[in-house]
Amino acid sequence: MSTTAPQIPLLGYSDRLSARPDGRIEFKVSSRSSEPFEARLVRVICADPNPDGPGIIEEPVAADFAGSYPSREQPFFPGSYAAIGGTAPTGGDGSVTLEATVWPTAPAKSEQTILAWGDVRLTVDADGAIAGRVAGNNVTTGIALSPRKWYRVRLSYEASAGSLTVAQEMVDRRQVLTEPASATADIGAVSRSSGGPITIAATREGDSAVSHFNGKVEAPAIYSAAAADENALVARWDFSRGIGTTRVEDTGPHGLHGRLVNLPARAMTGSNWDGGEMCWRHAPDQYGAIHFHDDDIYDFGWETDFTFTIPDDLPSGVYAARITSAGYEDAMPFFVCPPRGQRKADLCVLASTFTYAIYGNHARPDFAPAWKDHMADWNAYPWNPAEYPEYGLSTYNFHSDGSGICHASHRRPLFNLKPGYLTFGYGPGSGLRHFQADSHLISWLHAKNIDYDIVTDQELHDDGVDAIRGYKAVTTGSHPEYHTAETLDALKGYRDGGGKLLYLGGNGFYWRVALHNDEPGAIEIRRAEGGIRAWAAEPGEYYNAFDGTYGGLWRRNGRPPQQLAGVGFSSQGQFFGSYYRRRPESRDARYSWIFEGIEEDIIGDFGLSGGGAAGFELDRADPRLGSPDNVTILASSENHGDTFVLVPEEQLTHLTNWPGEPAESLLRADLVYFEVPGGGAVFSTGSITFCGSLPHNGFDNNISRLLENVLRRFLA
Repeated sequence: MSTTAPQIPLLGYSDRLSARPDGRIEFKVSSRSSEPFEARLVRVICADPNPDGPGIIEEPVAADFAGSYPSREQPFFPGSYAAIGGTAPTGGDGSVTLEATVWPTAPAKSEQTILAWGDVRLTVDADGAIAGRVAGNNVTTGIALSPRKWYRVRLSYEASAGSLTVAQEMVDRRQVLTEPASATADIGAVSRSSGGPITIAATREGDSAVSHFNGKVEAPAIYSAAAADENALVARWDFSRGIGTTRVEDTGPHGLHGRLVNLPARAMTGSNWDGGEMCWRHAPDQYGAIHFHDDDIYDFGWETDFTFTIPDDLPSGVYAARITSAGYEDAMPFFVCPPRGQRKADLCVLASTFTYAIYGNHARPDFAPAWKDHMADWNAYPWNPAEYPEYGLSTYNFHSDGSGICHASHRRPLFNLKPGYLTFGYGPGSGLRHFQADSHLISWLHAKNIDYDIVTDQELHDDGVDAIRGYKAVTTGSHPEYHTAETLDALKGYRDGGGKLLYLGGNGFYWRVALHNDEPGAIEIRRAEGGIRAWAAEPGEYYNAFDGTYGGLWRRNGRPPQQLAGVGFSSQGQFFGSYYRRRPESRDARYSWIFEGIEEDIIGDFGLSGGGAAGFELDRADPRLGSPDNVTILASSENHGDTFVLVPEEQLTHLTNWPGEPAESLLRADLVYFEVPGGGAVFSTGSITFCGSLPHNGFDNNISRLLENVLRRFLA
């Protein structure tokens, strides 16, 4: 994909999503206006634009960056490739050979570069055949490659004969082999440029890369001869080395190492993968391929327009740098955490920034243009990734070649991280998820005058249990889905150390992710066997490249959510909410404090998220999956519509399921409570729409009362 200029008139992002006092955040803006843009700081209390709720609530905050800045349009450059450093010696008589093993995924999409050295290029032409170019002279085999099959491909130029040859041969042991193809053209003696930049999976033109390859590349090599003569080896790159890095290593004589741009996927099975080993760490020689895409994007790399150093006296909370110009507006949210080891409140709210980024720019397949009328009526955030996929989509989408997107990053504009963004344009309520839905909890805390600190997934990952140690209570938001081993260990350590944990969501603690050691903000997800999956990882590609661990569900890593929170993902449907019905156990005197002031059996039959407190994604208790023996189910949801189904990991056949119970009894959210030796306790709601019921009726309702009872007891 060639250089793309932003189409949205005003857009920005920050280099970090969270910081502590004295931490510095850089803000990057692209504005198409001829007028300057204005910047200011606000504290975000509610990000829901629905006029039937609290509405957007933001408090102005003084900031040293507030003021006017010149507008400029900043470009971005999707597409991954390898840029090779150093200068390769030409040597010999000017003859050259370029070769590689490739697994093309969209061979007939456009001209795509496999390997380039100056004006010598080994490519796939616009018809999908292997082609070569030397000093502007071209030749093609004329035989299109088949998608998703392995080929050994080659370009050779013999200077003395003036002949340019290209060849392709299928080498896929799992396929019915086709006949090799080759073609030769007499181009005569040509004047080649001396050396030139080397790129893999793209060609450099000026300051950008073009002609990106879609598919896997393995063992690319260059020779200064008209054949693959080891004595004339210039460079050979072994992608099985440094898999967890962005470095590509040359095993040839000149050390022409390189770096990967825009995070293509590593730990990919190569042409010699035989299925005997699933973990790349155990057989790295079978994982010597990198999957490149023309729409990979990691960091837009925009220049910084202004910075903000967090003042010592700025309260922990949710903030945003708001920018305006020529009638357009944008916001760049961030989270201010307390000083390390210094809590400022008794309650800690966990911001699920890993989940926010993983869903970043999710282009929903059910997006409809009619949603835009809904957005306009509410003055909601006007842009949607379904209409602007060039900004880079989410790990819930596919690359342009049909492969699943396995990398996420916040170092680019994320539409779904903007106040007022609507995930859904249908159904009762506001249609919010993630950041905006979590603001229902934040606005409730402000309405109830409950002080809180904010800690994000990043601090929890980096600092472990020390990030939340000492808080009387720690609460999640509506959807803490994506976690590392470090974040789960921290939450378990807090709970088992006497902490009070509130899990106020659904589908939490579900997928395992890995963070890159060298690329800040880069997150990897491998959608391995099982789970509600937007795509499925290829066989043999279930282990994360970033840290070498088995990806996929935490349940398949031996840590079902029930072990931590008492409940785990059981069912999903459309974005509609129902209610909970109290169980007889909730009338036990031991739990009277939880239901103080609540006499009704049905709770939560209202709300801004789908119209009810129990909906969309539902978690239930299950002792076989780790719900503690002393867990008490206080209430369970019921009356879910016919769009709700069991999650795949629960379904065995069309007639049977893993728990061995009637399927309809498993389509529920359980509201549970249990205590932990040492003084710890857990309160879990098992529903992603629970927090959406808190603002109902001016925050005066039975869900609000229930949470206030629990939280004030935990904070006492």
